[in-house]
Amino acid sequence: MTTELKDHPSPARGIISSRLGFIMISAGCAIGLGNVWRFPYIAGHNGGAAFVLIYLLCLVLLGIPCLSMELAIGRASRRSVTRAFEELEPSGSRWHLLKYLMALGPYVLLSYYAVITGWLLYYLWSFLAALTGVVPAQEAQSSIAPGESFSSLISSPELSLGFCAAVIAMSGLVCFFGIKNGVERVVKPMLLALLFLLAGMAVYSLTLPGAMEGVKYYLYPDFGKMMEAGIINVVWDALNQAFFTLSVGQGCLLVFGSYIDKKRSILGESLWIAGTDTFVALMAGLIIFPACISMGLKPDAGPSLLFNTMLSVFSRMEYGMILGTVFFVFMFFAAITTVITVFENALANFNDFFGSTRKSSVVINTLLLFLAAVPCGLGFNLWSDITIMGWGILDFEDFIESYNILPLGSLGFALFVSFGWGFDRFLKEMNTGTGLRLPAWLRPYFRYVIPMIIVVVFTLGYYEKFFAS
Repeated sequence: MTTELKDHPSPARGIISSRLGFIMISAGCAIGLGNVWRFPYIAGHNGGAAFVLIYLLCLVLLGIPCLSMELAIGRASRRSVTRAFEELEPSGSRWHLLKYLMALGPYVLLSYYAVITGWLLYYLWSFLAALTGVVPAQEAQSSIAPGESFSSLISSPELSLGFCAAVIAMSGLVCFFGIKNGVERVVKPMLLALLFLLAGMAVYSLTLPGAMEGVKYYLYPDFGKMMEAGIINVVWDALNQAFFTLSVGQGCLLVFGSYIDKKRSILGESLWIAGTDTFVALMAGLIIFPACISMGLKPDAGPSLLFNTMLSVFSRMEYGMILGTVFFVFMFFAAITTVITVFENALANFNDFFGSTRKSSVVINTLLLFLAAVPCGLGFNLWSDITIMGWGILDFEDFIESYNILPLGSLGFALFVSFGWGFDRFLKEMNTGTGLRLPAWLRPYFRYVIPMIIVVVFTLGYYEKFFAS
């Protein structure tokens, strides 16, 4: 086991220059489309503020501990997931075999997430084109028409894969310049702009006629809805959202932990990251629910919320073209920051595993990630008749990532912290630096309870997917 105290990351490997940069990059990895199209819907459906309280409890009990474990392992090892276990595990052990599962995560995630981000880029481009008049008015209007425009987009392999390729190329270009001059320089202002746009759109949405009805549906504590949905189902939804919202389990946050110094304790930084992620999810609901209910539309969960429902909202609004443009800027920023940070994770894994240079790794991974995205991009057109276990290609890829790699990877981290690396070493790393301290009396909770909760999440996920009616 490596005993060298690594107080600072290697400049040759990469350093995040500021605390704000680290929090914004890590939050950019965690903040994604699920914050926008899933959290508001399940919060409103499961009892509003009552559900939010349960969700926050689940975040404290599971999400933040899992996040903290990844960051601690990354900072202690100064490596990505492909080398972190070798740096910290006892000599002769086999904990490093976990890396083969976790290293798949970025490629599986981006195989479909880059495609969806490409759809967002298409709509952002379409709104900008319509707003500025750079394309004929009839063509511009048809490209953002609710329903038909989305069907036209996904049925076109050229459009779907073309915009996906643009997203991957942009992300690769950012990562090409390194963690400080590339990722941090781009992601930090994007996330700050995202928070500003989010707050501004929420304020505007709350001024619409009937907006308070939307807020009431979203956040009013309705225990009747909880009972109607079923307490077990509500707790499961909250636990599931708290776990998956932070993207733990595949080493993405681990690698950003490897880029920071030891000036601040891990627990305090984890709370900032989780808090930023939760703020975005809550504020997204304050945009979507008042706007949808004001326009007499149902805020359904899933891609239809973005590509059909919200397009209908903007088509009926005064200044809808401007607001639609701002909304898709916000959505694209939320998605592309995830793609960039996950690309960086894939890059760090590749560099550590093969010992290659950043520049060559960017070129190779840009090609690999585009090839990985091709099946999903074709899954709605040329390969639409292909199903795997009864699912389309995107749903199958999401099943592999969300129901397997993330929970099993998190279980691996949890077991490694207590039985591989050792809880005392983990606790020392957690509490190095100024800030909140993790108490030693939580050892049994980390050793036994957290792994048990993850097993429950994994088991119930399979039950929901295969046996629930």
